Amino acid sequence: MEYYNSSSISSDRLGVLGLCLRDILAEIKPEDSDRIKRLNAINQFSDYLRTVQSLRGAVVRPFGSFVSNLYTKWGDLDVSVQLDNGLGDSASKTVKRNLLRDIMRALRRYGNYHNISFDVSIDNHLGIMKSKILLWISQMDERFRDMVLLTKEWAKAQNINDPKSGTLNSYSLCLMVIFHFQTCEPPILPPLKEIYGGNISDDITGWSSISERHIEDVCAANIERFRSRNFRRRNQSSLAQLVVSFFDKFSEVETVASEYAICTHTGRWERIDSNLGWVRTSRSMLIEDPFERPENAARTVGPSELRVVSNAFTDTYNKLSSSSMLANRNSLISSLSRPRVSSQLGVRSRVHYNTTGTAAIDSVVLDRFENVMRLDRQSHASTSAATVSRRANENNTQRW
Repeated sequence: MEYYNSSSISSDRLGVLGLCLRDILAEIKPEDSDRIKRLNAINQFSDYLRTVQSLRGAVVRPFGSFVSNLYTKWGDLDVSVQLDNGLGDSASKTVKRNLLRDIMRALRRYGNYHNISFDVSIDNHLGIMKSKILLWISQMDERFRDMVLLTKEWAKAQNINDPKSGTLNSYSLCLMVIFHFQTCEPPILPPLKEIYGGNISDDITGWSSISERHIEDVCAANIERFRSRNFRRRNQSSLAQLVVSFFDKFSEVETVASEYAICTHTGRWERIDSNLGWVRTSRSMLIEDPFERPENAARTVGPSELRVVSNAFTDTYNKLSSSSMLANRNSLISSLSRPRVSSQLGVRSRVHYNTTGTAAIDSVVLDRFENVMRLDRQSHASTSAATVSRRANENNTQRW
């Protein structure tokens, strides 16, 4: 399988893009106050659970993007309620469902938690361990965290980060970034089997603090080994170059997905027919979960949604290959971020129609509209004050 390992665009041409990425990151990265707010929310949530009889003695542990340090200032909070009543992994779905119902009642009784949205699960040992490993990976290279945050922001702007509607979940996007960093030349990250060769989902059966510490020790030793081995061979690509090559690499993902799986365990495109576990599953796109093999992290993606995802990558790569686009700050920011971000950066958002048929705002359309209005004002300088007022109202109406 041929790789697209690095951007062929020189760093000199990517100066404006680099500045745009810096500005977007400054807007979406959480501050210390955001972290403290989440910690306070977790403590408050824990206090309220102590009032629930069925959950006495349970411990609340965060996981997900907050633990991995891959969250934005608007991210929700994943927490696992860890039981100490002997049920553990053997608790039935019915028992867990009843416990979650008790938790929901407590949440409703005591109100919101610093306006943070909670996703609650019971005894999610696997989720906790996955989150820790992703944290250690993010600490291997500072560009990884930035790339994940930028990718998630871009995916939300493109309406392809919603598993409920059949597109990619944030975990899949994170794995795509890992895969990209593994297949750069030289690689920034190793195949994940070189960090932990086992299957986490199997190795945490009969979960205990001993098994958790064992996994931590193995990962720490292997990460240090990779760092030592690659100390003099560091990939020097800028963040802007990595962004362009990322979209290049996945710009034909719809075609590739029919035969190949994205496999971060081996750090390679792997033929789907080489793995019986993959062949037996129905899938449009296969991103293997490296910690729960051979599960597919992108199992929610359907055929039509894969085309939408692929088109988003292709369209963005084509834009980033255009010299005029690379020199246009407004167009870059509105293509890579949502209106809530671009507006804070002084850029009016794009107007286009997404897959659901809803309108989004386009800075180019607005600029052209304003130019027409400007010419109109110049050619009608003698227009009465009443007409000017009426046109201003019409103008405001058409700004969406």
